[in-house]
Amino acid sequence: MVTDTAAPRPALRWQTAEVLDVIGETARVKTLLLKLPDFTKYLPGQHVDVRLTADDGYQAQRSYSIASAPEDKHVALTVERIEDGEVSPYFTDEVRAGDKFEMRGPIGRYFVWTVKLEGPLFLIGGGSGIVPLMAMLRHRAAHASNTPARLLYSSRTQSDIIYRDELDRLVSRNDGLAVTHTLTREKPAGWIGHSGRIDVAMLAETGFTVDQRPKIFICGPTGFVEAAANALLAFGHDRALIKTERFGPTGR
Repeated sequence: MVTDTAAPRPALRWQTAEVLDVIGETARVKTLLLKLPDFTKYLPGQHVDVRLTADDGYQAQRSYSIASAPEDKHVALTVERIEDGEVSPYFTDEVRAGDKFEMRGPIGRYFVWTVKLEGPLFLIGGGSGIVPLMAMLRHRAAHASNTPARLLYSSRTQSDIIYRDELDRLVSRNDGLAVTHTLTREKPAGWIGHSGRIDVAMLAETGFTVDQRPKIFICGPTGFVEAAANALLAFGHDRALIKTERFGPTGR
């Protein structure tokens, strides 16, 4: 993660987020729509900290990418259930509309894209790494942008694809967005996407050329991110145009 070198900003304060709705994305993934009293305008790709406090005073804190676009009415977080996790099982299994928890943000100005940036956009996501990338695509759609954009999205199985219907709707707008799926653990009958892990050949087929100088954002597990970034560098893509966000078992 590259450290933000901008001028110091005021310390973020914790505030109470109220859950307005819980949306099932997959068997392991839920989206929370939130209401906050005073949430600073955020940018696509930023994240927040959340904090849960038990009755005995024990606290657990995690970071989650913001799934919604700044233009959306409510802030949305999409959470994947992590086995033996302290925070994610509460959000995916227990939380209900009306529940409240602490949140602060937005955080981070490195892994950010807005329609003001020029050049094609190449997004590469693995699993729940799609979340900040989806915020970028929603922002792009909200502005009716025709910036050429391509998403290469790796999921374990067809049922693990997050936002699948919405991605299909975004593609149907015919505004320059192309989405390619690859499945790593199955190839069901009739599947027309790719199968297997993202590799050099897949990146070459689905991405932009070096001469097009795309803005590249990669998000997913550490090994996934490193493999994709190294392959793109081997192609000759400018390191300065590649931004990465990675997470582990206890990450966001």
